[in-house]
Amino acid sequence: MTTIIHTPTNNLESSISFYEKLGFKMISKENPILFADGKAVIEINPDRFSRAGIKFFKESWAAEISKLKEITAITDLTNGYLFSDPSGNWIYLIESEFKQAYTLADSSFSVLGNFTGLSFETTDIQKSYSIYEILGFTKGMGSIEKGFVTLSQNENFTIALMKPLTCPHLFFNPSMTYFNGKNNLAVIENIRKLNIPITEEITSFNKEGIVDNIIIRDPGGYGFFIFSD
Repeated sequence: MTTIIHTPTNNLESSISFYEKLGFKMISKENPILFADGKAVIEINPDRFSRAGIKFFKESWAAEISKLKEITAITDLTNGYLFSDPSGNWIYLIESEFKQAYTLADSSFSVLGNFTGLSFETTDIQKSYSIYEILGFTKGMGSIEKGFVTLSQNENFTIALMKPLTCPHLFFNPSMTYFNGKNNLAVIENIRKLNIPITEEITSFNKEGIVDNIIIRDPGGYGFFIFSD
């Protein structure tokens, strides 16, 4: 199974410019348009019916669909299936192998720093957990009972699920998460130098009121958490 991040756009040139400014590498120019940061692959989709979410690729999803139909509504696509989890994240199950040859790296190379996965704030953490478990993800840190839990796909792709009222800042489902530790202030400064609009400057985790975390969004609305931890 291959996983890519799927972002819509109403202005393809703006979306391409956004990712190029941040140091992402274009790995496919058309059908589909793909960028990578070493640890993540992103499809920019100008189709007016596209929505922010995740695409999973493999030859058949028959076994998973039979289980998913018991807990959520499924929309048939010409090449697979579409549904959403309680966070509102759209999930595309594509019945084919991912045709673009790209080998993920151990580290990210974009201006944003270290990509650690996707974050979701969900109104039903148990249902969201069940959905990703059916898709082959396994439990990592945290627990449903504590309201924060991570799941991983062969340690190559991680998602973090959070219950409502967990995060004291804006939250866009889904959001790519970058954790940069003590280097985050330098990462934020580099983003400012590129004139990338900052959606929110966060000081709530810092006793001195320093902006040590920020949120940005791409032209299609996909969120990016640029956090220290």
